[in-house]
Amino acid sequence: MPNTAAQPDAIAENMSFLLAEIDGQLSRLADYFGRPREETASQLMQRAGYSSNLSARVRKACLTAMIRKKKPDTLRLQGIDTVARNLDLLSRLGRRAVDQAEQINRVKLLRADAYVPPLALVRNTVATIQSALDSGNSKRAVEIGQARKELTVFHDRLFRTYTRDMTDTKHTEDLAYALLALNEVTRMGEALQGISEAILSINIGQNVQFERYFTLRSVLNGVSNKEKITLKPLAETRSGSAISNVSVKDTDGNPVPAVFKDGDRRKVKQERVGVKSWNSVYPGLAPEILSYEKNGGSAALLIEHLEGQTFEDIVISGDDAALATASKALHKTVRDIWRTTRTDEPAEMGAMEQLAKRMPDVYRLHPHRAGGSQNLNGVRIADFDDLVAEAQAREVRLPAPFSVYIHGDFNLDNVIYDAVNKKIRFIDLHRSRYMDYAQDVSVFMVSNYRLQVIDNATRIRIARVAADMHAMATKFARREKDVTFEYRLALGLARSFASSTRFVVDQKHAQRMLMRARYILETLLKVPEGREARFRLPVKELFHD
Repeated sequence: MPNTAAQPDAIAENMSFLLAEIDGQLSRLADYFGRPREETASQLMQRAGYSSNLSARVRKACLTAMIRKKKPDTLRLQGIDTVARNLDLLSRLGRRAVDQAEQINRVKLLRADAYVPPLALVRNTVATIQSALDSGNSKRAVEIGQARKELTVFHDRLFRTYTRDMTDTKHTEDLAYALLALNEVTRMGEALQGISEAILSINIGQNVQFERYFTLRSVLNGVSNKEKITLKPLAETRSGSAISNVSVKDTDGNPVPAVFKDGDRRKVKQERVGVKSWNSVYPGLAPEILSYEKNGGSAALLIEHLEGQTFEDIVISGDDAALATASKALHKTVRDIWRTTRTDEPAEMGAMEQLAKRMPDVYRLHPHRAGGSQNLNGVRIADFDDLVAEAQAREVRLPAPFSVYIHGDFNLDNVIYDAVNKKIRFIDLHRSRYMDYAQDVSVFMVSNYRLQVIDNATRIRIARVAADMHAMATKFARREKDVTFEYRLALGLARSFASSTRFVVDQKHAQRMLMRARYILETLLKVPEGREARFRLPVKELFHD
């Protein structure tokens, strides 16, 4: 569907002028390389202000529209801004290429005529931008980005020629300038790809990289009408993966609800393995995988869309009755998973080893927390890292007596409750494995506390959710005669309280979490060896601010 009607006049007019100006500059650029002359170079340099001013006008008009319109099409306006920036970049790259070429004394070493075809490609590609913007045609947008590959081929061929010439001549300085000119022209492919990505992002409703678009199309191979792909962003993980709702239709025209997740190939593969494992050990808990594709170092999954709310949303905005119902369902599901997947293989959580590896990241965000031991009125305050090392030595002698299959990243936002079907579902399963269940319990409890909500009533709800999970888990531990569960859980809580601060910018909130981690470790280390079974967590004090 054409998008012109929604485009403010100031943007459309200045974009038209900008495209015309860039076309003229690319024409002069091709003329220069067809016949290098100082006069042509001078004419091109004199146009610098024109493209820069027009690009600035487009961007200013986009910003004005975002501010003045009640419901601005923000993604489209941002996309047009990106197109304008990259068109101006094309202009600057062209001028820089000429500037480098003008430094060459022996012009024949430039092999200028070799530049004419790729510059014609760039000019012809720019000529399609307005049409791609107006029509919302993703195929045309892709063709704009594909010009980069052809420019790369041109670069590699001429690069080999220049470097070969360097071995046969003393005029290496001229050839060095030629290489610099080649680099500027080749970088035009980056600008064109940026324009392509901007138009594709406008079309599908979410910022998308060029390669991601192809991965998305591949993963939707079994779905018809791929030209009308629409994405709605759900989240971006800290590991760099992007998660989106996908709106597509099947061969009968019926909507197919799904979630598209892509990112690092190793992490996405782990997610796939985790989902398949859950569907093997506890069917119905994890979403079904509809499709999987890998592409170089990245990969993507098309996953069944899960109805319901994340537990985080329920804790923060749900009413007490909804939270109680969801918590009851979660506890029942988790207990059943533990019973169903229980094996007699002992498990080592390695909480302190995990924490030791993560503390450098904590100190990078909170450098004032790093440092050695201190003395306060003659009382030695131990270095936090020393406490971790001492606790690690205790932990290795306290494995869990059995293993269960755990989520592995049991945060509130990775648990979904479907109120209609009264069903718990799990997502983000790339860390799932057989392990000490104290790992999941500690992560879940601290993921409540680290919510940066200051409303007192909500903080009380948060503390209650954590306490209820603790009560359920300790009851399970007693039934299974797991006498050191609370001690191991405390180690997990110390790890999660401290390591989570690498994601918490608020200094006061981070301080509260780090102080809790220190308190837990100091308390645990005071327990005589062999008496760990007697340890009890002060949950109320830990989770109430």
